[in-house]
Amino acid sequence: MLHRKIYQLCCDGREVCVFLRDQQRWIERTRIIDIEGDLVTLRYETEEEDEICSWEEMVRLESIGAINQKLASVPRGNVEPLMTEDCPDAERIRNRPESDRE
Repeated sequence: MLHRKIYQLCCDGREVCVFLRDQQRWIERTRIIDIEGDLVTLRYETEEEDEICSWEEMVRLESIGAINQKLASVPRGNVEPLMTEDCPDAERIRNRPESDRE
């Protein structure tokens, strides 16, 4: 089951967080770029002092304990959320007529 989900996330190219059981650490904001047998290739970046480093790491499938992905985010502070009137016409949800609601 996990193998199928990892394969799906690899195909989607989504950013995920991966927990490595054997190292007891999370790799945040990573992409699963390849699966070959029981090896999963992850690509991510870290920021150390004044430089950004890119990493590519191969981990065994059985060492992956959990995967989660961000579904949405909301800015903090006094930011006005977008209202329906601010949405482009193509993205607006139209109300169904009364006859369709039953």
